[in-house]
Amino acid sequence: MRKNRKKKQIDVGFEKLTERRIYPRKYTQCGVETESAEEEGGKMGEEREDPQRLKRIAADSYDYDNDSRWPDYWSNVLIPPHMASRNDVVSHFKRKFYQRYVDSDLVVEPMSLGGSSSQPARSSTTPSVTPPTNNQPRARSSASTDRTSGTTSATAGAAPLRWDRQTIMFSVNAWVFVVGFLAAIPLVPKHLSHRAYRLSFMGTTCSSLYSLYSQYGKPRAWNMQALQVYFQSIIASSEFIYFIFGLTFVTSHLCLKFALIPILCWSLEHVAKFLRRNFSRSTLYRKYLEEACVWVESNNSTLHILTSHAEIGLGFLLIISLFSWQRNIIQTFMYWQLLKLMYHVPVTAPYHQSVWAQIGRTVNPVIQRHLPFLRTPLTAIQRWWLR
Repeated sequence: MRKNRKKKQIDVGFEKLTERRIYPRKYTQCGVETESAEEEGGKMGEEREDPQRLKRIAADSYDYDNDSRWPDYWSNVLIPPHMASRNDVVSHFKRKFYQRYVDSDLVVEPMSLGGSSSQPARSSTTPSVTPPTNNQPRARSSASTDRTSGTTSATAGAAPLRWDRQTIMFSVNAWVFVVGFLAAIPLVPKHLSHRAYRLSFMGTTCSSLYSLYSQYGKPRAWNMQALQVYFQSIIASSEFIYFIFGLTFVTSHLCLKFALIPILCWSLEHVAKFLRRNFSRSTLYRKYLEEACVWVESNNSTLHILTSHAEIGLGFLLIISLFSWQRNIIQTFMYWQLLKLMYHVPVTAPYHQSVWAQIGRTVNPVIQRHLPFLRTPLTAIQRWWLR
């Protein structure tokens, strides 16, 4: 009996000892399994992020200076002059260039968010260590929920910053293009064509004024010195030029369909850029609009040359209209002042100077041979034009 009691006590003690040793090991083993699962999830997340990180590194190390397409692409980017010198802006458009011409799978984040959009998502994806085995799937699901909710909140917060101004400009420019195209069609009734003509110039004036306000704001004060500083900062922008262009023709009773060419080209360029940047993954865009938008972006120089020819030809049409009953001396004077500004402003100077050089090569031999008495007035006009 004593031997049996001792044997039972030894067995009970051994079971307690094994319980103390085994259960902590199971508990520790569960903790290890939880950590290993979480580490595997972290590794899977890193593997998902690794391709984009490598693509961003490849985009940053790409040799843009030796690529002949980069100068044309950068010259056609419409951004304020004070932002063109910022490194983050330049690197953003370099990645957009890399996405378009080299690797279309590269995901380029919105420039308005900078680098802060990835931080909330990454911080929300950090899982907490959960020891019990039964709660392990729940921890994984909560981590994935945090990941999706963090990304959704980041994109939802980014939507107003990214889309507000761009959507307004796109809608107005698309409206100007449609209305101007209707005004240019000869088959449209006269009263509708005339109304569409006015509305197209009114839309151009409003869109350029809104773009000026959104980029440069308003003057700091309403005295002469502050206004002079403000106009010196905006006078070289294309928005100011088209604001004066639209204002010149929307207030005139003279209806020249030839004046629709510049605003049609300008609005078409803005619409194509917006569609190209924001709807490149859309099925409808790829099926119906991609070829047209790619053609517009690749032929920006051709559109600018066409626009400069139309603007200069419009100036000579206004001079001819001075001999008709629809003459408007103030409008003609204002428009030739605008042409003079276009000749000197860097945005339009290369194209206008090229057209005027072609005109000079054609007209000067004729004047020297047949009309020598026009040399003196033309010399005076050239002095006024070049100063």
